[in-house]
Amino acid sequence: MGQGKTFEHQLKVAASDIDDMGHVNNVVYVRWVQEAAAAHWDHAASPELKSKYAWVVLRHEVDYKNPAFVEDQISGLTWVGEHNGARFDRYVKIQSAKKILAEAKTTWCLLDAKTLRPIRIPEEILSLL
Repeated sequence: MGQGKTFEHQLKVAASDIDDMGHVNNVVYVRWVQEAAAAHWDHAASPELKSKYAWVVLRHEVDYKNPAFVEDQISGLTWVGEHNGARFDRYVKIQSAKKILAEAKTTWCLLDAKTLRPIRIPEEILSLL
């Protein structure tokens, strides 16, 4: 598994993220995976690239390791792995200062922003991530 450059994104636990068990609901972790991926693209890509390309998620796999609570300081570490045609594997590790909370592998597809059709990932994107 190849690894691109690691990007760190700070995440916040909102009171509405807490479920009946008193910890962050599992659905929130999927939102955090999405937020980390979007923040990485927003940070790395130029306005020109953002106008030419769009990403859609094809698959999320999330392994839940430990619960998160409202007072926790959370970050999402993300990097890209192997690519094939229009598809990229992306990895996200959600952690607090004390422990890993969840790990995810996601598959994303690159789209031409105008046609919304899949497009092979060009070198101008590969060199960024």
